[in-house]
Amino acid sequence: MRVTDGGQVGSASSHAPTDWASIDWKLVQRNVRVMQHRVAKATQEGDWRRAKALQRMLTRSFSAKALAVKRVTENQGKRTAGVDGKLWDTPQQKYAAIAGLKKHRYRPLPLRRVYIPKSNGKERPLGIPTMKDRAMQALHLLVLDPVLESVSDPNSYGFRKNRCTADAMSQIFLQTCRKVSAQWVLDADIEGFFDHINHQWMLDNVCMDKVVLRRWLKSGVVDRGQLFATNEGTPQGGIISPALANWTLNGLETQLLTHLTQRHGVSKLQKLKVGVIRYADDFVVTGASQELLETEIRPWIEAFLAERGLRLSNAKTRVVHIDQGFDFLGWNFRKYSGKLLIKPSKKNVQVFYEKLQKVIGDNLSVTHEQLIAMLNPMLRGWTQYHRPVVAKEAFTRLDWLLHWRLWRWAKRRHPTKSADWIRKKYWRTVDDRNWVFATPVKTPTGNKELMELYELSATSIERHKKVKGAYHPYDRQWEEYGETLRQERMLQSMRYRKEWARLYADQRGLCALCGYEMDLDSGWHDHHIQYRMDGGSDALGNRVLLHPECHRRVHSLGLTVVKPVSV
Repeated sequence: MRVTDGGQVGSASSHAPTDWASIDWKLVQRNVRVMQHRVAKATQEGDWRRAKALQRMLTRSFSAKALAVKRVTENQGKRTAGVDGKLWDTPQQKYAAIAGLKKHRYRPLPLRRVYIPKSNGKERPLGIPTMKDRAMQALHLLVLDPVLESVSDPNSYGFRKNRCTADAMSQIFLQTCRKVSAQWVLDADIEGFFDHINHQWMLDNVCMDKVVLRRWLKSGVVDRGQLFATNEGTPQGGIISPALANWTLNGLETQLLTHLTQRHGVSKLQKLKVGVIRYADDFVVTGASQELLETEIRPWIEAFLAERGLRLSNAKTRVVHIDQGFDFLGWNFRKYSGKLLIKPSKKNVQVFYEKLQKVIGDNLSVTHEQLIAMLNPMLRGWTQYHRPVVAKEAFTRLDWLLHWRLWRWAKRRHPTKSADWIRKKYWRTVDDRNWVFATPVKTPTGNKELMELYELSATSIERHKKVKGAYHPYDRQWEEYGETLRQERMLQSMRYRKEWARLYADQRGLCALCGYEMDLDSGWHDHHIQYRMDGGSDALGNRVLLHPECHRRVHSLGLTVVKPVSV
């Protein structure tokens, strides 16, 4: 048995898939993962020549190309076209796209510039590549990520596997929570990060195909019908942009600690209490004194950034005492009488309330049920983000503000009705709770159940379990730890859908068709083994979780899924 270039196991190339639906995704995922492990191992051993050879091999393989096309045709941007207006909607287009992912004669098209509003009223520019350029970026990200994970700083948490904002928050807590912890914090902000990264520095330092990288960086951008050259920076919006951003700032932690060790010695380094916590281009640095941060660490960081074409924002970068507090990633970190409390920042709460206010104000004519369906995902997502911190007070206040806003919504719909009539129409008493914004709805089985607005103050506060700083997703010795961590976090994200959590646990986090792991990036679909139109029930015994693409494959090929045996 051997693996052919078609990514299939067999004795001849005739076993290669002939169309999109016949691709064995389990084998494709396995082929790519094996090669990524080899790239990571070569990088850890310092064998860069072998690592580059393995990278070239992987970018030319059918499996990596198929996985790249799969990613760009299943993510949220799959219906957003680039400057050429083309989308890959059909299986035929997707399969044909695999053969087109070649370096020979590849010329990326300019990016399509769009603007999205920021919380401060300004606009953030995004660059939208074409589908082919997105797929090429996804392909090269498969070979860049194992190298990047091998050289990343331990406390870098942005856009890395099994790492999140809550991990960065937990590390800041560990760095500042004790009486003997660091009392001063450099709250840093990089001015125009994505717009000013030096191209030559990236070409000299990023371990990927230099020809392809240069073409991406110099591809240009179309803004309001005009073509502009790109002489510096990397655009936000590309699949590979977060990886390039992480690569640019890698070494901020390790090189700073090395510099301080050489200058002060190992014994004194611990007394300086220096720690660097970074999420993408946002970072904070802790220290034992204001003088240390302002006169020694900040100048070193400015020199580190200048080499990459970057600089700190004088207006937003400041050194603060922990008793004064600072905001980071939507949280406020501050000590009250010596006790560190992490709360949702006032700005974050205000911005979220304004979003709720806009949704309610823009939907005066929708039904009771539709409004709840719009608000609940927003409320659950926001509380899920803030549940590891001291957020009860913020949750309770938002509940009250939301109730007041919904009362105004109802009054505007029925200006001639009495308050008692409005209360009885839109609010219910559920168990020992009064004033529950709810409405009865029909279930798929024809029964009626009460659809309630999610109650923020009912959310329990749970401390986040931080990822280990040394965790490497492409190192086999971390495989078991990574699987456990991924499953714990997936189950936590499914807490509001207990049936999905049960199915996910029974399947050990694996797709019931391809047997490969499911996570927040891949997503999942709830599949009925015996279709409901054929009399199948909604019981858990008749349902499994599948990858979205595996779900489409089951229906297009008429495949039968067997219920996995839980272990």
